[in-house]
Amino acid sequence: MRSEIQALRPLAKPVGLLLLLGILLAAGCGQPQDSGATGGAGKKITVALMPKSKGNAYFVSCKQGADAAAKELGVELLFDGPTDPDPAKQNEIIENWITLGVDVIAAACENREGISTALRKAKAKGIRVLTYDSDSLPDARSFFVNQATPEGIGFGLMDEAARLLNEEGEFAIITASLTAGNMNEWRKHIEARLASKYPKMKLAAIRPCDDLKDKAQSEATAILSAYPQVQLLMAICSPAVPGAAEAVKQAGKGGKVKVIGLGLPSENRRYVKDGITQSVILWKTTDLGYLTVHAAKSLVDGTLKPGATSYAAGRLGALEIQGDNVLLGKPFVFNATNIDQFDF
Repeated sequence: MRSEIQALRPLAKPVGLLLLLGILLAAGCGQPQDSGATGGAGKKITVALMPKSKGNAYFVSCKQGADAAAKELGVELLFDGPTDPDPAKQNEIIENWITLGVDVIAAACENREGISTALRKAKAKGIRVLTYDSDSLPDARSFFVNQATPEGIGFGLMDEAARLLNEEGEFAIITASLTAGNMNEWRKHIEARLASKYPKMKLAAIRPCDDLKDKAQSEATAILSAYPQVQLLMAICSPAVPGAAEAVKQAGKGGKVKVIGLGLPSENRRYVKDGITQSVILWKTTDLGYLTVHAAKSLVDGTLKPGATSYAAGRLGALEIQGDNVLLGKPFVFNATNIDQFDF
């Protein structure tokens, strides 16, 4: 640069100054900076957020929180996933994101093993990877944004079922699929709690509903017919809770067969107030989406690192990290006494 400036001195002053200005600009002096969070080369960080199924109200609610975090942090958010739970479609979308060169992929995994190969490929290409809601294999990502520990969810569901049945009787589970990693973990802890603490209770059946309310209703109807001794339906994916409740209502068994599950207050309010559904257990889904995007951005800027035991998560405050799990908090029980206080 110094020799270039000396070569300009014989020139007339206006021409020399113009040429000098051009050289300085070409060298990067005075380069304008993007006001948003950047992932290198002055571009905004791009966070690619994948739900299990993008039409599911649970993940629509997560996206509301994700959008808020993206706006707050100045990152670009991509949101895409299968219309219905489909591991192959999830892999296809991840391959597309690898081609696009996004900065971070945050995935809710339908098939724990099946998605891990695609996520490992993303990592090998320099893309940061985390999971939320439902985990991959640990080596396929850096962190899992965990809405609650599997033990906390499983124990919470089983304890609530036992409370409602006075620790005696039969119940059935309706799940999204028999391959969903998070639900299999919850079931493991439900069954462990059942075996260790409630000897007079029995799990009569487990049926998948493919994350669809109508199929959950038909499966619940089939359970009530095949297992007339069942006194409680435990639905462990959000569409299954109102589906099971509608089956109980149509069968005229409200109050006789109780309904509990993991779901949104908004989808279950009328059933709770009608006495069909007794309890809805969940976490604040908007906070889960917010935390996921917040953690994704922090992976890029280096403020979320392996070995950390706590994480400053913006409006959520300081959260605990256990190993490679960033914990949102404990599950919350929504029932007739409090459900009107929540609008998600």
